[in-house]
Amino acid sequence: MDGSRATGGSGDRLYAVVLAAGASTRFGSPKQLVRIGGRPLLHSVVSRAADVTGNALIVVLGAGASELAPLLRHSPGSVVVNRHWREGIASSIRLGVSRLPATCTGVMLVLADQAAVTRDDLRRLAGTWRRRPTLIAAALYAGTTGAPAIFPRSSFAALAALRGDHGARALLRRGADRLVRVPMPGAELDLDTPEELLMLEPAKAPT
Repeated sequence: MDGSRATGGSGDRLYAVVLAAGASTRFGSPKQLVRIGGRPLLHSVVSRAADVTGNALIVVLGAGASELAPLLRHSPGSVVVNRHWREGIASSIRLGVSRLPATCTGVMLVLADQAAVTRDDLRRLAGTWRRRPTLIAAALYAGTTGAPAIFPRSSFAALAALRGDHGARALLRRGADRLVRVPMPGAELDLDTPEELLMLEPAKAPT
């Protein structure tokens, strides 16, 4: 990857923004580097997203960017560094959205620590959104909706106005009347602690 604006993608101009700027404070070390199925988690997550959007992909790094960026040297898309990552995830969403070109019609927000989300999960999410591209498509798990989620261009201004460490879930609540929910049980697991890593069986590492 280089630092340029992402290009490419399918005719609907769906882009992926992988949010990977956190400091992994509770995990105790950069969880983006944890090897699952023989590969660093960040590399796997980016690869799954690229399987859906191709080169139309932006990875937002922050804490530990100098250590993480080399993992993505040969990956599609582009890398941007969030200098304000301490504010929380909203700052990374704003940065990612700010790098989307005018031709982009939808953005898929992907969390770098959702280790159990598979390529097929992201494909189903994208397929659902492509059938109704004016709506929001979001993962449904554990009785709630959240990331990964795809927002149409009409939501970009609201995404750019987010602040703090609450992500886009508030937008999902406010936009419930134009939300399509995609069952995705694997999205419930995010790697906040080493104990949660044990919940992923190596033999069943997601692809």
